[in-house]
Amino acid sequence: MKIDVLTLFPAMFAGPLDESIIMRARKAGLLDLKIHQLRDWTHDRHKTVDDRPFGGGPGMLMKPEPLFAAVESLRREQTKVVLLTPSGRKFNQAIARELAEQTDLLLVTGHYEGFDERVREELADDELSIGDYVLTNGALPAMVVIDAVTRLLPGVLGDDESSRDESFSHGLLEYPQYTRPAVFRDLKVPDILVSGNHAEIEKWRREQARLRTQAVRPDLLP
Repeated sequence: MKIDVLTLFPAMFAGPLDESIIMRARKAGLLDLKIHQLRDWTHDRHKTVDDRPFGGGPGMLMKPEPLFAAVESLRREQTKVVLLTPSGRKFNQAIARELAEQTDLLLVTGHYEGFDERVREELADDELSIGDYVLTNGALPAMVVIDAVTRLLPGVLGDDESSRDESFSHGLLEYPQYTRPAVFRDLKVPDILVSGNHAEIEKWRREQARLRTQAVRPDLLP
């Protein structure tokens, strides 16, 4: 997969995307990731990317000229252009899987009071938000999307089954997990997990996932 990111803050991406699974995916050639500075597509000496909104109001808006120039320069035939913005649909595991089926993504990160509406209307194929709260800019949401999507790409996790049986994969939170030792400070692993009865273990896990989801995230249940 190829992912391009258009941002005002390329340095924010240097650490998180050069470690762990993302780093391994890039080294293995499973992810081609490029970070681009939006100001490179400006044409004035101040490299201006924002201006006051028509009609008045607080803050500044991202201007259409550099965004149109950048997207038109980076976009290819198969590119899906995604704006990271609070007004987008809320990102979740189902959307991550949807994006992982693409071959080419261009993530455009917002800043200030957001985008000139013409950017939404003419350039965007999709708009995503990672939650109902306000962040300084769209760099962190872009990193979240990249991480969630990359781990779903074939071969990235080594065992592709790992991504099919975890939190949100079946619309539920993940069931409780335990590892050795079986007893730690008088706290025992549930007997069912050491019983060797795989059918009953699977049944227990499904029920525990449902109970945990009901207690913590009832909004996920039908």
